[in-house]
Amino acid sequence: MRATFHIENFGCRAARADGEAIAERLRAADCVEQESDAEVVIVNTCSVTAEADREARAFIRRTHRLNPGAKIVATGCYAQRAPEELAGLDGVAAVVGNSHKALVPEIALGLTRGVENGRLPEGMVSAASLLGGARVLADESFAHSFLEEAQVMPGAQTRPNLKIQEGCGNRCSFCVIPQTRGGSRSLAAEQVLKQVRGFVAAGGKELVFSGINLGRWGRGPADGGGSKGLAELVRQIFAETELARLRLSSIEPMDWDTELIAVMAEFGNTAGTSGAGAHHAGGRLARHAHLPLQSGSDAVLRRMYRRYRPWHYAEKVEALVRAAGPELTLGADVMVGFPGETDAEFEETVELVRALPFGYLHVFPFSPRPGTRAWTLHAAEPVVLEAVKERVAELRKLAAEKTRVHRERMIGHELDAITLHTPEALAAMGLSVALTENFLPVEVGGRVEANELARVRVMGLNADGALVGEMMTQRDKKARISSDICAAVAV
Repeated sequence: MRATFHIENFGCRAARADGEAIAERLRAADCVEQESDAEVVIVNTCSVTAEADREARAFIRRTHRLNPGAKIVATGCYAQRAPEELAGLDGVAAVVGNSHKALVPEIALGLTRGVENGRLPEGMVSAASLLGGARVLADESFAHSFLEEAQVMPGAQTRPNLKIQEGCGNRCSFCVIPQTRGGSRSLAAEQVLKQVRGFVAAGGKELVFSGINLGRWGRGPADGGGSKGLAELVRQIFAETELARLRLSSIEPMDWDTELIAVMAEFGNTAGTSGAGAHHAGGRLARHAHLPLQSGSDAVLRRMYRRYRPWHYAEKVEALVRAAGPELTLGADVMVGFPGETDAEFEETVELVRALPFGYLHVFPFSPRPGTRAWTLHAAEPVVLEAVKERVAELRKLAAEKTRVHRERMIGHELDAITLHTPEALAAMGLSVALTENFLPVEVGGRVEANELARVRVMGLNADGALVGEMMTQRDKKARISSDICAAVAV
């Protein structure tokens, strides 16, 4: 009988890529993934906030209550930061920090086969400790942390993540990532290219590059001297593979350097791609940029130890819009209630957000993390909880308005998109769902299989704020191309 497992992912896109890789390794070992009554449950935790910790503990307790026979393996950032907390929870058989995350599939396989505390590779048994009833593997060396993924494939996820970078060398005062993931390390260019080629050969159309500090790909201390940077890697991918579309996940503002912005201008801007003078490269890089902001106040950014000022951020946004065009979808993270944040400093954030063309925002309250500089700042000068709630509500209201305005600007435009797996309820209504290359959800009439590249004319927005569009037929495309050529000849 085949062993069963379930993996529950929390946190960022890079963490989810880790989870996908673990799941793929277990499937390759003939294990079956199932959500209920699995023999082994892997909890891939986040620890960026206290709420993330709480959610992970709640899931573990609920899993043990509903499936008391399950062997629970806790991994991820929480498992690295505070393994003893997780080891003390009922049902937890092993705690594997990010330092040893590459060993999770082997440990989980051991648990499915009745090996107490999982099967540990040679040399690892002595490194593991026993806390409560759980075997714990976590240290500060991060020697077994980079989980090189099995070949990414289009499947349940039409647009899978490929994590090409791990760790972070920044020292933001509020962040535990350097402690929970170590310094910056990169997947070698030849391995990235092998993954991309395999994805394309399997019929993949859109691939998402993720990382903890993606913009530093190839430039970490562990990557060796003279390594190429992200811009050069993207150019190599487009020169040497047939990947239809690449999407870059979150990149720090100052890592959008001149070279990377030039890559966006060359491969992201689709202007003129359908008519005379068309450039074959346009549209292969998604016109979507997520630049963490955190605060629009110079003083707060300094207390955060962030490496840019509000005017630097605005300059990067302006350059990206020039490069990609006004259809660029810009996203950001904004933290509210950082220690000592005054009403005036918060208003500086509001004004900057109001001035920039954001398509969406992730707004969240500051959460003090033990072991960080901000933990001490919070103890000395916390922001009143009620004020934090009010500020979060105000920014989220502004963010919703920015999202609506940005999406309304797309009405009447033609956008490239990729079709996704349509939920049954929408399919029953004769609709299909897609994601535009500039990261906007769209519903179209008719039944369309997932993983199809399409051209969509945006007609409006639905009640939930998603785009409503119609698929362009081949005749529509030919008519438009003919019109563009005639216009070019007339000029």
